[in-house]
Amino acid sequence: MPFSQTVGIIGGSGQLGSAIATAWLDSRTVAPEKLWISNRSGSTSAFDAWPGVKVTASNQTLAEACDVIIVSVPPAVLESARISAPEKLIVSVVAGVSIERLQELTGSARIVRAMSSPAAGLQLAYSPWYAAPAVSEQDRTTVTTLLSACGPADEVPGEAQIEVFTAITGPVPGFVALFADCLVQYAEKKGIAPEVAVRAVKQLFLSSGRIMAKGESAPATHVREMIEYAGTTAAGLVKLQERDLAGLIGEGLEASVERVRTIAGQN
Repeated sequence: MPFSQTVGIIGGSGQLGSAIATAWLDSRTVAPEKLWISNRSGSTSAFDAWPGVKVTASNQTLAEACDVIIVSVPPAVLESARISAPEKLIVSVVAGVSIERLQELTGSARIVRAMSSPAAGLQLAYSPWYAAPAVSEQDRTTVTTLLSACGPADEVPGEAQIEVFTAITGPVPGFVALFADCLVQYAEKKGIAPEVAVRAVKQLFLSSGRIMAKGESAPATHVREMIEYAGTTAAGLVKLQERDLAGLIGEGLEASVERVRTIAGQN
């Protein structure tokens, strides 16, 4: 059954906002006539396939029309998301913006801070979220329904964890693309044609992702099994472990987390 409440996305024509909207519409979680989008121009071109979607250039108009409001704007233009919506459920996917700041911007105590990614458009995003004390159980059900339409979603026990997930799962493909590029560069150095190397590595990551996503084993289990098999891959994995690849990646992630804490200019 389609979602009964009216939902709006401030910044719904941006990369992340439009991906979330696409997930809802494609999955029929939200009917077009129940969805509002605000953008700077008021242009409807991004939603021509769903003529029932309402588009406005006024964030306040959207806020007054909707029961649930998603805030999806770049941190640098956060002030443009300021609205008066004291009775509304607000879900923010803006990197680095605290619940306290969101309450100031919207006037609402019912704030959920979440993270998603453009993979939502393929219903493949991971969306962790944390709720302010005023968020009710009914609100939690609403958030679960909306975010789960974009891929797996979990409520987490602390706001700081959203900052960690912003670094780990928000930048799709981000860190995964970097590791993939390392494989491509190695293949090219060995004389493999660039287009062949790229095609091979893309297929490797596609198949690996599906195997890990569908199975119950943790990534560490796959690594251990490969090492215990003692084949050709084991030699490479052991060498990377000896060079503390995990430690180096951890340093990169920590740098990203620190940037999350400052990107919105709150610290």
